[in-house]
Amino acid sequence: MIYITGDTHGELERFKGKELRRLGKNDILLVLGDFGFLWDGSKEEKKKLDWLAKRPYTILFLDGTHENYDLLDAYPIQERFGGKVQPIAGNVYHVCRGSILELEGQSYLCFGGGESTDKEEREPGVNWWAREMPSEEEYAFCQANAAAHNFKVEYVLTHDAPSRFLDFTILPAGENNQLHAFFDKLVQELDYDHWLFGCYHRDTQLSPKVRCLFSDVVSTGQRRSWWKRRKRK
Repeated sequence: MIYITGDTHGELERFKGKELRRLGKNDILLVLGDFGFLWDGSKEEKKKLDWLAKRPYTILFLDGTHENYDLLDAYPIQERFGGKVQPIAGNVYHVCRGSILELEGQSYLCFGGGESTDKEEREPGVNWWAREMPSEEEYAFCQANAAAHNFKVEYVLTHDAPSRFLDFTILPAGENNQLHAFFDKLVQELDYDHWLFGCYHRDTQLSPKVRCLFSDVVSTGQRRSWWKRRKRK
């Protein structure tokens, strides 16, 4: 079963709630950016990652603005789940921008990244990294993958979102960035069933196809009953 939630910001309590405690080894949890468990490389952070690595389910996360990209970029890239990922610890993986994952017969176009609104107040290489915004190569990689899938996927998973989705944020005029513009173009090109994004710390259903996620946990299919999940372990 596939489950999706919003920004976790390095908070283990999010993974200890009743929604996630029931997940088993056949389940996958997707986090829509600002995972937050790769931030300072401390012993305490490593303990948290070790705890996550021991969960029976698989964790796939997009990057956001609360990631240390120096740490993240040090991990190797491999082909898995139908796209490019970086194995972090146990069953914890970072999904590379622009990858289209194939999970339980459905396709998920994944694209992390975002722009810190307070970046002027942050210190480069300490609590802010320019890599939070995608490169031209990552935009091109996404476009090529979308074209290879005939611009049709079941799910689009992103950290930020097209500007047309952001009326609820009261985004000031002129503050759209290159990533918003890329998504604005992509949303017109793609045939998709659902677009889910994080970033804005809201749980808001914007339309039948579009949802902003934060603490909610949603599933993308029929939930198996407890006894069926246990029987398959």
